[in-house]
Amino acid sequence: MEFLSKKINYKNEILSGLTVALALVPEAIAFSFVLGVDPLVGLYSAFVMGIVTSILGGRPGMISGATGAIAVVLAALVSTYGVEYLFVTVVFMGLLQILAGVFKLGKFSRIIPHSVMLGFVNGLAIVIFKAQLGQFKTVDSYGNSVWMSGNELYIMLGLVIITMVIIKFLPKLTKAVPSTLVAIIVTTLISMKLTKLGLNIPNVRDFAGGEISGGLPEFHMPVVPFNLETLKIVFPFAITAAFVGLIESLLTLSLVDELTNTRGKSNKETIGQGIANLISGFTGGMGGCAMIGQSIINVTSGGKTRISSGFAAISLLMFVMFASGLIGMIPLAALVGVMFMVVIGTFEWESLQLFNKIPKKDVFIIIIVTTITVVEDLAIAVITGIVISALTFAWEKGKKISARIEVREDGAKVYRLDGPLFFGSALSFKELFTPKEDPKKIYIDFANSYVSDHSAIEAINAITEKYRELGKKIHLKHLSSDCLILLKNADEIIEVNVFEDPKYHVADDSLA
Repeated sequence: MEFLSKKINYKNEILSGLTVALALVPEAIAFSFVLGVDPLVGLYSAFVMGIVTSILGGRPGMISGATGAIAVVLAALVSTYGVEYLFVTVVFMGLLQILAGVFKLGKFSRIIPHSVMLGFVNGLAIVIFKAQLGQFKTVDSYGNSVWMSGNELYIMLGLVIITMVIIKFLPKLTKAVPSTLVAIIVTTLISMKLTKLGLNIPNVRDFAGGEISGGLPEFHMPVVPFNLETLKIVFPFAITAAFVGLIESLLTLSLVDELTNTRGKSNKETIGQGIANLISGFTGGMGGCAMIGQSIINVTSGGKTRISSGFAAISLLMFVMFASGLIGMIPLAALVGVMFMVVIGTFEWESLQLFNKIPKKDVFIIIIVTTITVVEDLAIAVITGIVISALTFAWEKGKKISARIEVREDGAKVYRLDGPLFFGSALSFKELFTPKEDPKKIYIDFANSYVSDHSAIEAINAITEKYRELGKKIHLKHLSSDCLILLKNADEIIEVNVFEDPKYHVADDSLA
């Protein structure tokens, strides 16, 4: 069992979880503001998502909580219908994700092309970077939000740089404690000293608009009409949120797999995410998914098991209940510095060197997924990347079908096909033949070809129909039995080779 393993470094697991908990606080508060709800809604979600997925999730060491992706999806719902509809939506979101896990749909995350993964990671790094820039703004005497300047800006930058330097170089001196935690503590102490000197250092308390304190999450039944009208309102949002949450969670799972050289369980993680969101909805939470930034912080700080992710969630709740004053003193500069290091660690810098070494289509996919992730939405970016990848794959495969032509002693012409026959190669297949010029007897040999789908069947039907109209005898060899069933002119044109024909199946609704 994972918890009984002698290889677990419990000190690193606990300290890493504590570090993650410190970083979760401002993130959860920020996402609550995006939704326009009380900060405790985001904090309770972070706790519930974190503790449930640490127990039931499929990826040890991965951190889940309230996320910006889900907040953006559900913001319009809250602004139009109110927070109670948010809770109902999160419940349905969880149910949909549980169903996705039960039907083992999580495994399809493994088919996401590497170029899409690179684009997603790079785009997410840019999104995280952009999100931190808001901390460099202040309010002027007229109540307007303006960029910092002068000493205020220099102090902010200085604290950010100190945080980043400690995180970068402390591990070279000692790995006894997580460098991120040390950086937060040191920067907080410096900030407290500067505050005593009369300087204004923005901290978490300022960001939240006061002390953040609360008790244990309690069961809350959403106060909405339980009728078809409510379902029509919340279900579209639930579908989108469930999809976005699973994409971000499963891509984060893949990234953590790469960082740890291990493999998580995608279907188990899908169910875990669903149960976490279901409970979050019934405890007054905003829902969420896996968090790539915090997951990287956890793994790089030494958190590799469920201990670190579980301790992070429990620590977060303890902060809210008993130590809100201490959390409030952490300068925003420290957390910005931490997230900047996450950005540097998240961005695949090597992808910039690949542009002259990989196919242009992959370069295009990386750029387009990155761009859409930044300017639009993660889910749209990934779907677009997968669609483009599939279409380019079909196009490339479609060009590879060919035929070796032979003329037998009796004058018959033989087309020996080479390459897969499917929707992408159907047109090229038709162009291989010259019905008007061909002799009376034709053989088409599929021994080195594979009939994949209904488009392929229709292409064969079209060709055989042309030869039939010209009164020419055609023989099709080495076709599977289901191909014979689907061919319209089978009785007239098929030469059945009982001992030679393959047994593969064509993907076609007619055989379902």
